[in-house]
Amino acid sequence: MPSIEQRWTKIANALLLNRKIVKVRYLSENEAIELDWSQRCVVLQLDNGMLVYPSADDEGNGAGALFTTDKKESTLPVI
Repeated sequence: MPSIEQRWTKIANALLLNRKIVKVRYLSENEAIELDWSQRCVVLQLDNGMLVYPSADDEGNGAGALFTTDKKESTLPVI
């Protein structure tokens, strides 16, 4: 039986591997309202139309920041 990490790695690979980011933006105010969030985060739109965005937790209780390894811009914050 695969571990939890193996299971979710397989799912993440199926969703994201070899996809192209075609648009980067912040969540709109209307989208944030629909999610019942008071802050807005970065949204990545993939070439298949899927949107990927960070959440504060896996229950969707708020927007999340994106951390990077860039020396100048290490965080894309929530706004």
